Order: sequence, then structure tokens, then C-alpha cells
Amino acid sequence: MDVDPLSLTTLLAAAAMAGWIDAVVGGGGLLLLPALLVAAPGMPVASALGTNKLTAIAGTATAAVTYARRTKIDWAVAGPAAGLAMCCAGVGAALAGAVPASAYRPVVLVVLVAVAAFVVLRPRLGVVAQPHRRTRVRVGVAVVVAGVGIALYDGLVGPGTGTFLVVAFTALVGADFVHGSAMAKVVNVGTNLGALAVFAATGHVWWLLGAAMAVCNIAGAAVGARMALRRGSGFVRVVLLVVVVALVGKLGFDQWVAA
Repeated sequence: MDVDPLSLTTLLAAAAMAGWIDAVVGGGGLLLLPALLVAAPGMPVASALGTNKLTAIAGTATAAVTYARRTKIDWAVAGPAAGLAMCCAGVGAALAGAVPASAYRPVVLVVLVAVAAFVVLRPRLGVVAQPHRRTRVRVGVAVVVAGVGIALYDGLVGPGTGTFLVVAFTALVGADFVHGSAMAKVVNVGTNLGALAVFAATGHVWWLLGAAMAVCNIAGAAVGARMALRRGSGFVRVVLLVVVVALVGKLGFDQWVAA
């Protein structure tokens, strides 16, 4: 592990902030992956992805436990989705090196812009739970969307996964943002575990660095989950919009400026 003290400090701070973002609404990888690639320039992209998963699983598990202790989680949705997500994220991680960023970036950009517009144009979405939306068909669709579609994306790329999960659960089964975020953390544990297993098996995890970052990620996640529970769905909605705009900006920069 060849990381100088200043870069290590930067990565530990980024891990803590990413844990907070992930716990509230997802999207911590937006901060953590670029930080890894900049602060550890000799790290291969696959190793950055794998080390990020090691860090993130600690934070998402902490947030999931915090939510589970303080609010009710819809396990009929989150449980099956998490099981599927573990397998599908592993498949995505196995394919991570075979799919060029140019193939998925425009699609993700369009989806993110659509998500932002959807949240802005429907100001009541996720602020108050809408239990009438939770039909058997919608539950099935939510499990497939989260456990297969979003999980594959998480294994392939990662940043924004938690955000997509929160929006999926609020839009499909009528959860408010706090309960949607709680379910998202459970599923995110599954995606991180599946992807981490593949990256670890192929030698793409920097274990010492990832473990140190995981400690900071846990601290950030614990604070973020408690803050989301205390401040409620309106606060989560604002953070969601900020993270989506940041993701659009980052992906847009990569697509048209950095390229």
C-alpha cells in the first residue's frame, strides 16, 4: 500500500463523509471513488472499486442496523431484494472490466436527470408514505428493479446506487424517504457484499487501506443515519436532490470534458 500520510488523511476524511452521504440517501461512491483514484494514483480501477466496496459495506451495514433499531423496515421488499442483489452485484463486478464507461455513462445521465425532474415535479413524493401504492405487483417490481437492475449497476460502477434504491422504493411501493432509505441500506449491504466477494477473489482489494477507511465510514454512517431519522423525510429529500445534481455534474464532466 503506497499512500503518503497526506493522501491517507484525505482518504479517511472522504470515507467519513461518504459514509454520511450513503446513510442519508446514497451516493457516497461519488466522493470516495474519485478520491481513491486521485490519492492513490498507482491503484488500478478494479482495485479502487474493490477497496471502495470494502469501505462501503462497513458503513452501509452500520446504517442498516441503525435504521432497523429505530424504524420499521419493510422486510417483504428489502429481504428478497437484498438476496437477489448479492448475486447480481457479483455478476456486475465480474463484468466490470469488460464494459467501457462510454457505454453506460449516457444512459445513467439520462436516468439521473429523469430522477431529478421526477422528484422536483412531485414535491410530495417520499415526504409522506403512500401505503396504497404497496400492491403485490408493485412489490414484485420493486424487488426486481432493486435486486437485479440496480444491483447489476452497483457491481459494474457503483456511485449513485443508494440514490437509485431510495427513489425506487418511494416511487414503486410508496415508502417515505426515511423508510425508503432504510430499505436501501439493507439492499446496499447485499450489493456491496456480492461485489466485494468477486473483487476479493480476483485480488482487487487493498485490505489495509480499505479497513482503515471502513472505520471512518462507519462513523460517518452512524451520524448520517441518526440525522436522517431525527430530521425526517424533508431533509432526506433535499440531500437526495443535491446528490443527484452532483452525480449529473460529475458524469457530465467525465462524458464531455474529461473525455
